[in-house]
Amino acid sequence: MKSFAHSIGSIFQPVFHLFGWILAFFYGLIPNYAIAIALLTVVIMGALTPFTIKSTKSMMAMQKLQPEVKKLQQKYKGPENRQILNEELMRLYKEEGANPVGGCLPVLLQAPFLFILYSVIKGLANKVLVHGVLVSQPRYIPASSKMFKSLVHSGGQIKAFGMDLNLKLFSSHSSFAAQIPFIVFVAVAVGLQYFQMAQMNNRNRKTGQAMPSQQLAMQRFLPLIFAYFYMVIPAAVVLYMIISTIIRIITQDLMFRAGVSNPHKNGVAKVEERELPAPEPTAPKKPAAQGKANPPAPKPSTIKPAQQSRSKAKRKRKAR
Repeated sequence: MKSFAHSIGSIFQPVFHLFGWILAFFYGLIPNYAIAIALLTVVIMGALTPFTIKSTKSMMAMQKLQPEVKKLQQKYKGPENRQILNEELMRLYKEEGANPVGGCLPVLLQAPFLFILYSVIKGLANKVLVHGVLVSQPRYIPASSKMFKSLVHSGGQIKAFGMDLNLKLFSSHSSFAAQIPFIVFVAVAVGLQYFQMAQMNNRNRKTGQAMPSQQLAMQRFLPLIFAYFYMVIPAAVVLYMIISTIIRIITQDLMFRAGVSNPHKNGVAKVEERELPAPEPTAPKKPAAQGKANPPAPKPSTIKPAQQSRSKAKRKRKAR
């Protein structure tokens, strides 16, 4: 396991040095670790914004397609129609540019950056033993940078706003008062995630769109999973998540105001206008014999009873 982690780390070494150099550059402009991390977050989110916009559009398209999805599910009930149902759903998603897992895209794209930033922060707080004394020796940043000198002077502490951003919520703190800022960081990060999801839900209610049950379940539980994650990572990485979530909230709001993600402006076809293939029959019909026409059904008799009795009497007179 250690060799595998070492191999992965060696692959990412150039990326770690790149991110470290960017952090050191921003710190050289404004000597504050929190501001340097915030500026790095803006750079990362600027690269991810096109994916965020695409993901938001996909989520809105999925919500608008829910009436059609339910119509297809109603039309192709039963296990015998499962294959044709899946084919029709895939065709529907492809035609309307919707992706069932598109809402997870920003979270999935965040994972590599979280790993990179976590590794860089650990490198900044790196210490080595020199003559029996722990000495700060930051990694991934130029030795001539202002950040390098500040870290060596502070003994590897990433101090900002009276807290060491290298520490975690459950790290050894000097007092409970010193732990409070870390608790606030975690609470703010989780609260912003719920706010972002509420922003999307409120937009759906205004446009009359139904939220898929799977997406609702994900919205309820995903922030709780991240809450545990925020408790076991350095505060610097939690700060990155706070800034990135704020940027996503602003991006979504601008999209809503500009009408980019308005479901009434996209080209989703109406349910009544879409032609759907007929479902497979539940029982096979017997084919008609080739070369033989089906005999016509006998027509019901239209002769009244009175006419029938007069005809019988007439035949008797003739017989006499």
